[in-house]
Amino acid sequence: MVEDQVLDRAYAALADPTRRHLIEALRQGDARITDLAAPLPMTFAGVSRHIGVLESAGLIRRDVRGREHWVSLRPEGLAAAQDWIDEQTRFWSARADALAARLRRKKGHTR
Repeated sequence: MVEDQVLDRAYAALADPTRRHLIEALRQGDARITDLAAPLPMTFAGVSRHIGVLESAGLIRRDVRGREHWVSLRPEGLAAAQDWIDEQTRFWSARADALAARLRRKKGHTR
């Protein structure tokens, strides 16, 4: 149940293109929210709301330094989402491999 909530928050946060852009921008390193907001076609308040969603999802961390708010990536925040994707990939790859093997066997019997 808790894992479902973690996944829900992570995927909901990543569903928005602006938030994905912010995550990508933070790959370069820590940044002030002001700097992240500058190139975006929205208000600073709008960017702050997106930052809040990412922070609530555990994907970024905020650090207040004086009057400036700095944010950084929390790669471990993506771990649960990545684990779920990996599990699904393993499951469906195994099913596809089994189907391919069965079709090869069936094709061999028709000759």
